[in-house]
Amino acid sequence: MRIGLLSDTHSHWDNKYEEHFANCDEIWHAGDIGSMELVEKFESFKPFRAVSGNIDDMKIRSAFPEVNRFTIEGVDVLLKHIGGYPGRYDSSIKRALYINPPKLFISGHSHILKVQYDPNLDLLHINPGAAGVSGFHQVRTLVRFVISKGNISDLEVIELGTR
Repeated sequence: MRIGLLSDTHSHWDNKYEEHFANCDEIWHAGDIGSMELVEKFESFKPFRAVSGNIDDMKIRSAFPEVNRFTIEGVDVLLKHIGGYPGRYDSSIKRALYINPPKLFISGHSHILKVQYDPNLDLLHINPGAAGVSGFHQVRTLVRFVISKGNISDLEVIELGTR
C-alpha cells in the first residue's frame, strides 16, 4: 500500500499533488485542509483519509474527525493534526499515546517536516510539514511511503518548492 501524506494545505491546491501521488493507493491529510473544494479534489483523485485541523470549518469538522485511528496492512495508525513530537507530545493526545501507542503516529500543525522514531513507545512519528502556501515555512513538502505486512518502508520526502 503506497501512501501519499500531506498536511496544512490551507485551501491551496497544487497540481503537483496529483503528479507526486499518482502511484499512491491512498492520500492521507493531517489536518488544516482549508476547504471542502480541496477535499473534493483529493477524493476525486484517490481514496482519501484525513483529520480536521484547527483552521478547518464546521463542514470539514463534520466530515473528518479530530483523531483518526485505523489499521492498514497490519500497521496501527493514529492521525491527529496537533500532536507534538516524541518527548514533547501535545497534552490532547499524550495520554492516549502512552496507554495504547500506535505503530505510526502522524501529525501536522507545526509546518515543520520531521520524521522521528520514538524508542520509548516503539512508534514512528511523521509530520509531513506544510504543502500549502500559508504559514512561516519556507519550503512546501509532501511525504510518500509504503506500508506492507506490518512494516513501514521506502519513505520519501518531496519538496514542492518555496511558498
